[in-house]
Amino acid sequence: MGVNRFVLNGISYHGHGAIQEIPGIINSKGFKKAFVASDPDLVKFGVTAKVTDLLEKNGIDYFLYSDIKPNPTIENVKNGVEAYKSSGADFMITIGGGSSMDTGKGIGIIVNNPEFADVRSLEGVAPTKKRTVFTIAVPTTGGTGAESTINYVITDVEKKRKFVCVDPNDIPDIAVVDPDMMSSMPKGLTASTGMDALTHAIEGYTTAAAWELSDCLNLEAIQLIAKNLRKAVENDPDGREGMALAQYVTAMAYSNVGLGIAHSMAHTLGAVYDTPHGVACAMMLPIVMEFNAEATGDKFKYIAEAFDIDTSGMDQDAYRKAAIDAVRQLSVDVGIPTKLDKLKEDDLDFLCESAAADACAPGNPRPADLSQFREMFKKLM
Repeated sequence: MGVNRFVLNGISYHGHGAIQEIPGIINSKGFKKAFVASDPDLVKFGVTAKVTDLLEKNGIDYFLYSDIKPNPTIENVKNGVEAYKSSGADFMITIGGGSSMDTGKGIGIIVNNPEFADVRSLEGVAPTKKRTVFTIAVPTTGGTGAESTINYVITDVEKKRKFVCVDPNDIPDIAVVDPDMMSSMPKGLTASTGMDALTHAIEGYTTAAAWELSDCLNLEAIQLIAKNLRKAVENDPDGREGMALAQYVTAMAYSNVGLGIAHSMAHTLGAVYDTPHGVACAMMLPIVMEFNAEATGDKFKYIAEAFDIDTSGMDQDAYRKAAIDAVRQLSVDVGIPTKLDKLKEDDLDFLCESAAADACAPGNPRPADLSQFREMFKKLM
């Protein structure tokens, strides 16, 4: 075994009411003004206010930035950099799902590494010299786990593509994972972000770079999701807490070992059709699992068992099918569609080329060529 690097978020707080820790953290660090990055819907529905009210109560000044789209754009990052510089803030709080956190990561990295002002220059592994601005990340979805990862994804609207940036300097300093911040998430978003977390866990578990440390985290996350996602969709507090933990745990792992083509294909569907990322992942996951099965050894056996399936007496084909069926069933149970109506035959060439070029593709356990990508995309039609 070669050398494996593992980057983890430094300090995290977990459990109902964890956001109450935030003012004390800020005061102990001596920060004066927060740059709060949160998307417009969270602001509108009063979710962001759960944290900004705490700041106000404790006399902590803040500037609110909400120019953030669900698939955040180069423009969202650039505008954010200007806003941060003129706000007088000395640290950042990101409140939201992947969209708010990814935008915040881009902003914080460029503020401290101005030579990367061209957002596109951050694609891939960016050789930044300095850490992002001090960041407290507060997730509101049980999905992306962006509060504990070294990656972020930005949409290039002009070129109709999403690009992945990987940078240990972007990991938030502090994660505050409070399931109460997720309680107002509607069913559809709970389902799609939860399936995103499952895709992280299964792809991270079967990816080419997986090893023992990442495996124990991803397998635990699969188990937590199998047990809690249906409950979380019904807004059960225990289900919410289980999903809050699951998304964080798998993110610690996948952030370090990478993903696979379910993500490559989901990224390109998001860029072309603006499909929500979790929905795209959920649709692709069972299809990609079928494609990958032959390259996964006995791992699907453990995935099936994480879904509480008794695999004793099953041969390899049987437990592989059981794992894929369990994933497909969970997706259907939480209301994710299996077909993408927008998908057009004319777009397939672009979709396949885009998926093949995506940063997540090389990690897939089984290489896919353009015709194989085409076959998989066609299963959504």
